[in-house]
Amino acid sequence: MPDLIDDTATEAPYYLPVGDEVEIFRAAYERRIPVLLKGPTGCGKTRFVEHMSWLLAREHGRDPAAGLITVSCHDDLTSADLVGRYLLSPEGTTWLDGPLTQAVRSGAICYLDEVVEARKDTTVILHALTDHRRTLPVERLGTSVPAHPDFLLVVSYNPGYQAAAKDLKPSTRQRFMAIEFTYPGPEQEAEIICHESGADEGTARALTFVGGQLRRLGEAGVIEGPGTRLLVHVASLIAGGISPRRASDVALVQALSDDADVQSAIHDVVHAVFTD
Repeated sequence: MPDLIDDTATEAPYYLPVGDEVEIFRAAYERRIPVLLKGPTGCGKTRFVEHMSWLLAREHGRDPAAGLITVSCHDDLTSADLVGRYLLSPEGTTWLDGPLTQAVRSGAICYLDEVVEARKDTTVILHALTDHRRTLPVERLGTSVPAHPDFLLVVSYNPGYQAAAKDLKPSTRQRFMAIEFTYPGPEQEAEIICHESGADEGTARALTFVGGQLRRLGEAGVIEGPGTRLLVHVASLIAGGISPRRASDVALVQALSDDADVQSAIHDVVHAVFTD
């Protein structure tokens, strides 16, 4: 089921910029240009959207708690899941808006995470929202819903992970401007790990080094390199009293591969950095 983000925090969700992505996104929002975020797993795409939604809501005098609706896309996601459907109740038949329609009506940012996982016939409904029409066709109601002036559509995907058969069609892709994400630099990544996990600086720097070494295996096609999020998980276990090697085993080695030879290679990298 789609998830609604309810951010009741008094401060924006933590995000450390690695380039000009904040300025680019803000400019896209002000001009209501749909945004495509692309980058590897765990590099901060979702946190970035949460951060920007919170900031923009506050800047425009809106409630940050209602500023973002996110949908995790999957193979079985239908257009009805996004747009809405009729439901039977004791009182009769009632129409229920889907998350995309809710965002279109209310002026929230709608974030479709891993959009290429959705069925291709589902993504077609985005076309009228992402050009000059800015309307959402609702066939079952026989109408189109005009987008609220504050509405913005944001989608994401991982180019390195997706098969060619699941890539975005040019007719869809060219409706978005794209921001490309990559892993933070070592100093930035260590700062993020410290902030998010509560681990000490030495641990964060060591995990940043481990992550960099394992991403080389990813470049060689052996594994998909660990995202910053995964390194934060390891650091959080260490901060909670688990030994670095054991924390790396359960939150890094086991998460990256089930192949015994690959796991052994990852163990070698971890054990070269952590001695306990």
